[in-house]
Amino acid sequence: MQMLPWLPQDPDLSGAIKAARGIADPLARLHAAIGLAGHDRDTVATQRIDRLAEGCLAELGDGGLTPLRLAILASHSVDHLVPAIRVAGLSHGIAASVHVDGYAQFRQTLLTGDAALERFDPQLVLLALDTAALLPALPLSTDESEADELVRATAADVRQLWRQARNRFGAQPVHQTLIGQAPPVIGSNELLLPASPASLCRRLDQALREAAVEDGVPVVDIADQLPEAIGDDRRYDPVRWHQAKQLINPIFAPLYGDLVARVLAAAGGRSRKCLVLDLDNTLWGGVIGDDGIDGVKLGQGSAEGEAYLAFQHQVVRLAERGVIIAVCSKNDHAVAAAMFEQHPEMHLRQSHVACFVANWQDKATNLREIARRLNIGLDSLVFVDDNPAERAIIRRELPQVAVPELPDDVAYYPERLAAAGYFEAVAVTHDDFARGQNYAANAERAAAVEASTDMDGFLESLDMTLTVGPISPVDRPRAAQLINKSNQFNLTTVRRGEQELAALLGDPANVGLCFRLRDRFGDNGLISVILARPDPQWGEGSLLIDTWLMSCRVLGRGVEAAALQVLADAARRSGAIRLVGEYRPSGRNAMVEEHYERLGFVPVEPPETCNGAARFWHLPLADAAPPAHHMKLEIRA
Repeated sequence: MQMLPWLPQDPDLSGAIKAARGIADPLARLHAAIGLAGHDRDTVATQRIDRLAEGCLAELGDGGLTPLRLAILASHSVDHLVPAIRVAGLSHGIAASVHVDGYAQFRQTLLTGDAALERFDPQLVLLALDTAALLPALPLSTDESEADELVRATAADVRQLWRQARNRFGAQPVHQTLIGQAPPVIGSNELLLPASPASLCRRLDQALREAAVEDGVPVVDIADQLPEAIGDDRRYDPVRWHQAKQLINPIFAPLYGDLVARVLAAAGGRSRKCLVLDLDNTLWGGVIGDDGIDGVKLGQGSAEGEAYLAFQHQVVRLAERGVIIAVCSKNDHAVAAAMFEQHPEMHLRQSHVACFVANWQDKATNLREIARRLNIGLDSLVFVDDNPAERAIIRRELPQVAVPELPDDVAYYPERLAAAGYFEAVAVTHDDFARGQNYAANAERAAAVEASTDMDGFLESLDMTLTVGPISPVDRPRAAQLINKSNQFNLTTVRRGEQELAALLGDPANVGLCFRLRDRFGDNGLISVILARPDPQWGEGSLLIDTWLMSCRVLGRGVEAAALQVLADAARRSGAIRLVGEYRPSGRNAMVEEHYERLGFVPVEPPETCNGAARFWHLPLADAAPPAHHMKLEIRA
């Protein structure tokens, strides 16, 4: 039985796990566990991989993965699901520490506190509730207004629990959707009985989904994303409920774990960014070089052609929501490009594609080139190719790249890609919709840089304008998104949810700035965030730069120098006499290790209470000269 059909199968997974246990070096053993987590697996194999990885992480710490602390507060049994969350986390680049609260203690824990949970200091709190715990039984004769009032009051109660997770533990709440546990009383027209258990569950689930959007609470959607049955096994099995109060059948644990882990990945900035597509027999049927534009199958007139067109529609929808689209094909470039320009049924256009690579080199080399041109990591790529041999080669050569298994019939490609959840997001901002165009423009800029011999002249020719202002409520979702996903140009990697960010900005002593950049190629959107605050450890008049991050799309343009000029002016207005910069190595931010030195800061000794890995610099503002840059500044009040 395939549980995770987008992952490849290992013909001897049990043997591979056994072999991995014999690896002496803990880091090599952890990498083996991560590789095994990237295969289709059942609950037993998942538990064995979990034990293998947990042993390594106990020796290594996070092992180079992104550490995240998740607390699960549930109204039913969830311990059997925890290994699957941790193992799925490995395949998403996450080292998940999971704390399970006492059985059905969620309300007491959130309202009155819990010492063990406070020590755990969760970053995310998953509220996994069931209808039996939330909804009392009503007489079936209850009218609609009374049923509506129960739903409204219950939703308000859950929202209060979300607020408590934020206020008491400083954690981002995560909501798990509700699944029906009682069969319908009428059938298809169940809503004729507004107080039946099935009707109430549906109404409350919808009310909580809408509340989650309003409150900025990410959702783990087990109702729609976890199938009701796989083969003879049911998602909710009343036998297991009555025996052990397990809402989710243990057989479904690997899939449940992946649903949770992909939300963790999105919150931790580890979701994939770029979809790289093969062309022949992936975007259309046939081989363009042999069959010609008139001979390939695409569009109306055949079931196969319509299926390829439907897949293109799904790709365009992903492009529109901010996924970067790239092409990697063994083809003559001119022949491949002509298909996009001349075939009347092509829905995916060159304007959707940020990086187009068609040549006769091996695809691993071309994927490295695509990552280089787009200035993103290989672990941001998802490669879709109909050819099983090419998929196997890429998995072997570039294990960082996600390569989904594909069904034989292209008609199933859209749902397979969606089921894998590579591009999970916990927030969507206006800037997301322009991301693909921004990366395409950035690739053009990079090509222009490579062709230029005078960097100052090139930067001047970009005609750059940096718009700077306080982080307003409109900017906050995008700023929080950057804070939670930026890894490379991020001096401290301090993660904050939108609510926590709002609280920090509400203190007038703190400085919060966001930066937007546009140039002659287009608008890059919101590309940088700086947060600075007084810190008593550094004395009166000092402003500690708590957060400084920037999108790697605009590296090498001098944005940092212009940003420092604006920050220094804002600090002086707040009464500060010096800035203190901090660098915390995260394993992924070595590129900014010398950031403060390059900007003229001077090293200083860390305070006694400081984490040993952090390093500090300071800049007295009285002597600070405006740094040179090529930006026009627009200051927004």
